[in-house]
Amino acid sequence: MAAAGNVFAFPWETSLMVWLQANLAPIIPVISQFSALGEELVLVLLLGYLVWCYDKKLGRTVGLGILAGLVWNPMIKNVALRRRPYFDHKNIKILRVVEPEADIYDISAQGYSFPSGHSTNAGAVYGGLAVGLKKKTVTILALIAIFLTGISRVIVGAHYPTDVLVGWILGIAAALIIRWLEEKISSRPVLYGVILLTALPGLFWCRTADYFSGLGLLIGFCAASLVEEKYVRYETSGSLPRKLLRVIGGGLIFFALNKVLKLPFSAEFLEGGTFAALLVRGARYALIAFVEFALYPMLFNRFGTDSAKAEKAQ
Repeated sequence: MAAAGNVFAFPWETSLMVWLQANLAPIIPVISQFSALGEELVLVLLLGYLVWCYDKKLGRTVGLGILAGLVWNPMIKNVALRRRPYFDHKNIKILRVVEPEADIYDISAQGYSFPSGHSTNAGAVYGGLAVGLKKKTVTILALIAIFLTGISRVIVGAHYPTDVLVGWILGIAAALIIRWLEEKISSRPVLYGVILLTALPGLFWCRTADYFSGLGLLIGFCAASLVEEKYVRYETSGSLPRKLLRVIGGGLIFFALNKVLKLPFSAEFLEGGTFAALLVRGARYALIAFVEFALYPMLFNRFGTDSAKAEKAQ
């Protein structure tokens, strides 16, 4: 899909971005790395650790916040249709793109600008951790991570400052809304149904990859959580090496499946931006999430936890 959409920005936003890129040039390669705090790899590993190794209840709450943000963000983006800064301001350089393998002006792949997806992700995951753990140190570190993720997106030229500000608000709101819904709705199927009802309307107007990725992950995660609660019921206890193996194994499965499930389709189809291609993308991510959070944990019970083995030995 060729670059299209709306152009709107406050004059101070573009001036600030140009100034930042000009004056922080020597350290931009370092600053740009903070964008990773709101990207797929870190989110997968962090959520995997929470759900598989630390606390399933907290992990699911944080995970739902992340996934809600992943869907609500592009639903807003596809209404605002704000073009990215580097599309229209030649003095703003793009130093870290969303999809490196796609054309930098392909909106279907790169997504729209408002609000910032990275900032939403950071607000949801780190804000969710701060709310869930209620520890001063965690809250301080969470605020730092949220700030660094957002400011890095401005400096690398991917977002206007207002994109980041609204992204922060949306991400933190997603974390708080999910926690509030969990307190009000005791039935997990009903809770998941309510969350999905807020996400499905985007099918009528969203035509970017980020929405379908998020929707697929949300559907797969909800389905997997119900299956795990009823049939798997693994324990998060175990030694540190065992927990690290779970996270590494889950990360490898995630990226392996993402590659394997693309094989039946041509690159032209997958990158074409058609509705069919986007549906396939959503189905791919739904299957990945289901495998990760329902089928993969079956291995935990098969090989047992350290505590379970100790009890058996006694």
